[in-house]
Amino acid sequence: PGLVGSDAAARTRSALLAWCVARSPPPSLHYHWADRYAPLGHPQAYIGPAGPIQTLVMSNCTVKKQKMEDSVLEQLKKCTVVVADTGDVNAIEEYKPQDATTNPSLILAAAQMPAYKHLVEDAIQYGKKLGGSEQEQINNVMDKLFVSFGKEILKVVPGRVSTEVDARLSFDKDGMIERAKRIIALYKEAGIDKERILIKLSSTWEGIQAGKVLEEQYGIHCNMTLLFSFAQAVACAEAGVTLISPFVGRILDWHVANSNKKSFEPHEDPGVKSVTKIYNYYKKFGYKTIVMGASFRNTGEIKALTGCDYLTISPKLLGELSKDFSKLTPTLTVKEAQACNLEKIHLPEKDFRWLHNEDQMAVEKLSDGIRKFTEDAIKLEKKLKEQLGN
Repeated sequence: PGLVGSDAAARTRSALLAWCVARSPPPSLHYHWADRYAPLGHPQAYIGPAGPIQTLVMSNCTVKKQKMEDSVLEQLKKCTVVVADTGDVNAIEEYKPQDATTNPSLILAAAQMPAYKHLVEDAIQYGKKLGGSEQEQINNVMDKLFVSFGKEILKVVPGRVSTEVDARLSFDKDGMIERAKRIIALYKEAGIDKERILIKLSSTWEGIQAGKVLEEQYGIHCNMTLLFSFAQAVACAEAGVTLISPFVGRILDWHVANSNKKSFEPHEDPGVKSVTKIYNYYKKFGYKTIVMGASFRNTGEIKALTGCDYLTISPKLLGELSKDFSKLTPTLTVKEAQACNLEKIHLPEKDFRWLHNEDQMAVEKLSDGIRKFTEDAIKLEKKLKEQLGN
């Protein structure tokens, strides 16, 4: 104590600090010495063979700050509801999304994983117990399996799960309504309230009208899928459905396959531009329908739609976003949407069909999407029939 403030004390402290620096002390020791001796007012106390201690302290602060920065995924969750686009419960649990979506293709993939063998077996037993023709049994097995996956998913997400109606009913309004009611009844039997379920319907004219009936008459929330055109988006908003899923990546796929341009910057991506227009239209005119961008090909598309109501993302891209620590800035905002120059339109059936038909990409991708979902549903049915006969 008697040496504090003297040159001898300063030299002693400097030598001691130099000894510590030479042995690469942990960052916490840098903080300790800097905090302890900074008040003494002796600049030389910060000097050592490795340079000024203050510089080392600042360097360690910077590293620590960088490690504490949120990943792009965490930043995204602050302004957009993140939804997992998978039937794999383990993947959903890892990335902790708000909601999850499924479809025949995703369930087909998940149903072949050993971890979910018991769900398949339970669905088979359920179908056998109800009896009926083979097709009636397989329909019951399919519905039960989709609901079983949905039930498992709801154990790990706080929000809702989307369960899809058979794509083969895409042009059958009444058939979609009855199948949706059946799915909701199965969820009820499993103790799950319909408020936690979104029924996925193809965004055909018939599908949109089925959604309108389900929402208005039965209080069943709908997710309109396979949406590619502005006409589909407008009709869904007018029908008052809960949510739409415009497909970003599939729009990009079509433009890459049908034009000379093979790559696009995120903000010029035709799928991104389509969802941006829909989002701006909905917000400008006060529609309550949720816009959920879907079917992404890369994280650039996702970043370019930051601020969108919801985004449903595959586990692969969720993983990439979780390892990305760049700064994310919202690109879609209600304020900018309300200032856009879009005009409100009304689409009765004849106008809807004409406007949708004018969009070649949307016509082709809608029919293609229905066929692909149907193909995967048939593949899944085939596998289930083999087990049903055992």
